[in-house]
Amino acid sequence: MQYADVTERFIAARYPRASVAVVAGSTARGERTTTSDIDLLLLGDALFEDEHKTSEAATHVFEGEVFEVFAYTANGFDEWAARGVADHRPVIATMLVEGIAVCDDGRLAELRRAWTAVLDAGPALSDHESAFRRYMVADALDDLRDATDPFERQVIASLLFQRTAELMLLRAGRWIATGKWWPRRLRSMSTERALGLSRPLLDGDYGLFATRVEEELNRAGGRVQDGFVR
Repeated sequence: MQYADVTERFIAARYPRASVAVVAGSTARGERTTTSDIDLLLLGDALFEDEHKTSEAATHVFEGEVFEVFAYTANGFDEWAARGVADHRPVIATMLVEGIAVCDDGRLAELRRAWTAVLDAGPALSDHESAFRRYMVADALDDLRDATDPFERQVIASLLFQRTAELMLLRAGRWIATGKWWPRRLRSMSTERALGLSRPLLDGDYGLFATRVEEELNRAGGRVQDGFVR
């Protein structure tokens, strides 16, 4: 990896107690742009000077590179990774599994085996959560169809896209995402359905976009409104 040397120097200077270090994100995938930072996952039982501290998310500039650091003790990692799984966005577990190891005290392979099994199993969507998400999509969909102000339509459509994308991915047993990962995750699930949802949104055709959302809502089980207890 091109950035291994500067990463090793950064760890030695800022987190010398780290026993496992994994570079993730665009740097690990070889897809860096001019604004890319270096996503760095660090593990170590004696990582912090404060013995009661179990986690830290911090941004550092070092030798002209921006490091986005996610640092944990073993217990801290388990806690925060479990939270990500519960929220259907296992960011740090994915970093652990898919990133490139910079240093390893021997525990990384077993950690990767355990968390790979969790990631491969996919998200667990309960019936109540599925109903709640359909309720939220239906609510925003009605707001979009009623909106006449262009600014309001744009904001509601963006919110509706996110809610619909989350429902589509979770119903398909896929983890959800944020930002640029929305289109990537949707395309990996179904290029045709991703285009069907995105094309009218990009064209500003909110009527057709609403129709596509309704189709996805019906695919997921239909509207939830009357009598639904949140």
